[in-house]
Amino acid sequence: MGSASDLPVMEKAAALLDEFEIPFEINALSAHRTPAEVEQFARNTAPRGIKVIIAAAGMAAHLPGVIAAMTTVPVIGVPVNASLGGLDALLAIVQMPPGIPVATVGINGALNAAILSVQILATSDITLQQKLTTYKDNLKKKIVQANEELAKISFKFKTN
Repeated sequence: MGSASDLPVMEKAAALLDEFEIPFEINALSAHRTPAEVEQFARNTAPRGIKVIIAAAGMAAHLPGVIAAMTTVPVIGVPVNASLGGLDALLAIVQMPPGIPVATVGINGALNAAILSVQILATSDITLQQKLTTYKDNLKKKIVQANEELAKISFKFKTN
């Protein structure tokens, strides 16, 4: 995260990774305030066995791109709504130059970043693939159940 103030957004990612029993770490690293620490982190990810990085940042939001520039590990950027409705962060993260890709989810989309991380990891882990299939099946069940509940609601002009 660009700062600890991003934690309320990123907690959704942490909760999902916990649910899938995937070890992870949480760091506050600022591309502008702690560039040496960001470089040390980014350059040491692959040797430490890190397979995916979720990097959240608001405003100028350079953290995901700076990390991506220094590692071959896939980076998923989470634009945080810190100003301008998060649009500034979204554009800063998604508009990367050729050769430095950052997969980018929606503004405050930490949960989707975590799901995408699980999908990446599941390409080489059959147990994780099975957990992911179960997770997505449960999402479908929730919508089916919600629709059944909505069918019970009565309004004078409701046709279904």
